[in-house]
Amino acid sequence: MARTRVKTRQDRRLRRHRRVRGKVNGTAERPRLVVYRSLNHVEGQVVDDVSGKTLVGLSTLAASLREQKAAEGKTKTEMSRAAGKALAEKAREAGITQVVFDRGGYLYHGRVKAFAEGAREGGLEF
Repeated sequence: MARTRVKTRQDRRLRRHRRVRGKVNGTAERPRLVVYRSLNHVEGQVVDDVSGKTLVGLSTLAASLREQKAAEGKTKTEMSRAAGKALAEKAREAGITQVVFDRGGYLYHGRVKAFAEGAREGGLEF
């Protein structure tokens, strides 16, 4: 009798992420915008996969965004949109205008979608 391993939600997400990463690659001209979502926060990084370097990164834990949340009492989805917009502005300052979006194995829904829309509002094309 074969033993089956119980797959956790994270195992399944990582498997989806590896499948997406097989198709999505970031270059110096068009880096990859990858999203990580925890229970309370969202993090985004712009990565050049050829050199293996993170060019720009931002999280909802950033001081400017934490102050904004405390002052305005925003929801997690609204904070995700604000984080996407702030990341896009940082990327544009670094000379990055076009990216390829990597949803990180998450559904393109809710906070991940809000992050992507915020990045588009901030001026990134993908």
